[in-house]
Parts: sequence; structure tokens; C-alpha cells
Amino acid sequence: MKVLRVGIGLAIVFVASWAMAQVATDRRRSGYQDMGEALQKMQDDDTANPGMLFVQLGGQSWAKKAGTADKSCADCHGAATTSMKGMAARYPAISKGGDTPLDLEGRINLCRTENQKAERLPPENRELLALLAYVAHQSRGMPIAPPADPRLAAFRDQGAAIYRRRQGQLNLSCAICHDDNAGKKLAGVTIPEAHPTGYPIYRLEWQGLGSLKRRLRNCLVGIRAEAYAYDAPEYVMLELFLMDRARGMSLESPGVRP
Repeated sequence: MKVLRVGIGLAIVFVASWAMAQVATDRRRSGYQDMGEALQKMQDDDTANPGMLFVQLGGQSWAKKAGTADKSCADCHGAATTSMKGMAARYPAISKGGDTPLDLEGRINLCRTENQKAERLPPENRELLALLAYVAHQSRGMPIAPPADPRLAAFRDQGAAIYRRRQGQLNLSCAICHDDNAGKKLAGVTIPEAHPTGYPIYRLEWQGLGSLKRRLRNCLVGIRAEAYAYDAPEYVMLELFLMDRARGMSLESPGVRP
């Protein structure tokens, strides 16, 4: 028994040491860490974070009946605090009966059309963003954990290829900015590593909440490339890759950014 206890003790020490080593070698930075103290405090304080207004609106929409089925999200899923916990950390994913991945916005709209018999909410629609913020908020503080679904591999690889592909008149790729030059300054602003930890985010530049798609479109326009249509699969592929790249990092939604 003494030998067994010693063996167990050594195993615990080994696992703890391995975990500490993983933390020590993980030097990834959320955009939160690149912000000034004032903006960090704004995000951390729920009474000052403007994204929380959308979370509150999302809670109202969660309980509101919609469509010809006259159902609310709560009618099917119950309390979001339990049923949606961890959901945002696992998306994009392939829904039951589907064959292509959906982001969280797509999943919300699928619920609307199939279960509520309601119309899809358009991109960047206030109600859609509010529902997205409300659902994502239930996973705040949880580690990003993409699903181990082998069907996602090909889509993720396509997202990685888009991330590394040079585009636009400036002939730049996402990787050139957010891998090769992350942490450097561009027009006085720190170039982030582009981890999707805070979406949907409230950007002071936008004076409103926006999705990851909106941010990706901003980047494409910034490099003088033609932005994909909002319903283009390229955005979901990119998000699949970015979420895998940020695996294990904590979700912050709703984030605040300059």
C-alpha cells in the first residue's frame, strides 16, 4: 500500500508539473491583454461594459415567443444558464442531420426556421446579436473547446488556407499581420494575435456590438480585398481554424475593444 501511495503521489506531481509547464509555455495573448487599463476595467465591470446591454436584450428575446409555432427559445431549451453553458466554446459545429458546419449565429437561425417556424434574422441584426451575446455570455470564463468531430477537419484546413493566403491589393494574409507582426504597432495601435475570445464584441470604433464576421470583413476591406458575402462559408471555415488556434483560451464575451 505504501508503494501504491508513493506511485500515486508521483503521478499527481507529474501531472501538476506538466500542467504548469503547459501554462508557462502558452504565450498566446487575447486582445484584452493588449488594451489599456481603462478598457480592461470597462470589460470587466458588467455595469460599465456596453455589451451587457445586448446580453440583457438577448435574455428578453430568449423568453419571447416567435414564429407560427409560437415558441420561445426557453420553451425548448429551458434556462440558458444551464442549457447553453459551454455552447459558444464548442462552435462552429455540425448540427444533427447536417453535413456542413454552422457558426453560433447559423445555429440560432436554424432553431428559428425549424423549431419556431420564424424568419431568419439578417446578419448584424440587433436581435440576432443580442441572442448571440446572451448565449455566448453563458460560456464566459470557460476554455475554448472545439468538438472532436473528424468531419470538421477538411473545413478547418480550408480555413487555415484562407488565413495564410495573400489577398487584396496590399497582397497581405491574416498570418502576416496576426502571426508574423503581432504585438507590433500599426498607426499607433497594437496588432493583436486575432484570437476570437471576446465575440460578439463591443467596439468603440463601431459604437455598437458586432460579430466575428463583421471583424473579418473589416480586415478584408483593410487589405483592399473583396469581402465575402455575409452568408459565405469562408467565414465559418475561418472561425473553425481560429477557434482551434485559440483552443484552451478563456472566452470573454461580451468583449470590449477599441
